[in-house]
Amino acid sequence: MTAEGEHLAAGRIRMGRPGAVGAGRDRFGLSGTSQSYDPRVVAIRPDLADIAVAGQHFAPHYAAPMMSSCVLPSAVLRSAPSLDADQTSELLYGEGFALLDLTGGWAWGYCLADHYVGYLAADALGAPIAPTHRVRASEALLHSAPDAASGGSAVLPRGALVMGEAEGEWLATAHGYLPLAALVDADAEERDAATVAEEMVDTPYLWGGRTAAGIDCSGLVQLAWASAGVQLPRDSDLQLASLGADKDVDPAALRRGDLVFFPGHVGIMADASNIIHASRRWMAVKVEPLADVIARSAAKGHAPPVSGTKRLR
Repeated sequence: MTAEGEHLAAGRIRMGRPGAVGAGRDRFGLSGTSQSYDPRVVAIRPDLADIAVAGQHFAPHYAAPMMSSCVLPSAVLRSAPSLDADQTSELLYGEGFALLDLTGGWAWGYCLADHYVGYLAADALGAPIAPTHRVRASEALLHSAPDAASGGSAVLPRGALVMGEAEGEWLATAHGYLPLAALVDADAEERDAATVAEEMVDTPYLWGGRTAAGIDCSGLVQLAWASAGVQLPRDSDLQLASLGADKDVDPAALRRGDLVFFPGHVGIMADASNIIHASRRWMAVKVEPLADVIARSAAKGHAPPVSGTKRLR
């Protein structure tokens, strides 16, 4: 993106002195000290914060987000505006992003689905879309014509959101054609989460990943449950907090689809005794006996796992 383009884009984000933006408000006040917050899901930097937190958290400036969506098959979300910064998550094609700042080719803001905060390459973002369909296959080729023999311009991952109109067995989009067999309606509930997780078996492990090219444990759970119509937070501890799961694993009570949480880890039960998880030990998504995972965790001195027996469906 050119410097002129960055300037124009930044100009669309209303920034200024504290409280300069708001629905009929030009001043904000704190009723005490700033509240504690989780920087993973609350957009605050030393110099700037989301306008939504004004009045709760102090920042020198506040910004009203500009809505955008991902225009690449997937885009790495990073902890800082640098290619050397840690990957924390990924934004998939068509997913929404609330843009708060655009500087030096980096966009800062949060993913709309889970409010996860981070930095993206600015060229990964474009105008927001109103998605009509979601990719249900592990990957879907975007064809140049409504013909299986036509070349493809991109491969979209499971969970990608697209907008178009059906033409026979194809979905015509602004950028090419997708086979309807690889798609579902954007708001459809596909299958149970365990089935989606099983289809990801042998996917390489990647910290912060959310696609068939690489995925982590909480990314697997989030992607599987999103396919089943339930949006979960990004990280395993946030997922556990959102579910209010039971305190102890009772192997006799576990069923397919239950979530089991370990310190810093989560998996989905394939049946009463086997768990599907993106494992750092195996560096891939694997199905293995839950008892083996519990034993390895205990050997490291970790607390006993917590069962997600409060089922989501």
